[in-house]
Amino acid sequence: MIYLIGAPPRCGKTTLAKQMSRKTNISWLSSDTLDAIAQEYTTGKDWKKKFPYSHLRRIAKTRNNDDFYSAHSPAKIINLLKKQAQSAQSAIDTAIACEIANGNDYIIEGYHIIPSFAQKMIAKYGKQNVRAVFLTKFDATKFAVDVHKSTTPNDWLIVLTKKPETFIKVGKMISKYSEYFEKEAKSFGLQIFNMDKNFDEQIENAIKFLIKI
Repeated sequence: MIYLIGAPPRCGKTTLAKQMSRKTNISWLSSDTLDAIAQEYTTGKDWKKKFPYSHLRRIAKTRNNDDFYSAHSPAKIINLLKKQAQSAQSAIDTAIACEIANGNDYIIEGYHIIPSFAQKMIAKYGKQNVRAVFLTKFDATKFAVDVHKSTTPNDWLIVLTKKPETFIKVGKMISKYSEYFEKEAKSFGLQIFNMDKNFDEQIENAIKFLIKI
């Protein structure tokens, strides 16, 4: 079984994947890794077009979150992430096909896994081989407070942010992106977990759903 976990950034995808991996001894992979590999094999104008989020983040004036979120609206950032997600989906599909062919269970998590892509994988490989869940967050104010509870070494959001108001801006982007994930997941009848409240409990609920306890 391939377990897909999709969500906007900072909604708990990696936490869910790690905890599920520890509980089940199933290996997990971040789609960011497959994105990075895909970028290595894309050059020139194609790279800028296919990976626009990474391109803008590498520009000197927008490398830190304060400048980046001041220069770009939530809608634009979401559009950049959507375009970049599409460019990594072929690599994710290949990874899924390989693991299914080898008879391996695997967890793959990342913002690249949007509901329409997950539904495509379920249709292509069958419900007996692919299962998916999606996480959302809508409370930008709570997000700005909770982000400081992170225990991730060199957390990109904390390290690259100096202005407190930027955390709210990030939270608003995540909230708006969550609306997209929720609407699309519902249209395909895919499972969604709102992570704003009872985060640890929702992680457990998501694990139970995925492994059908």
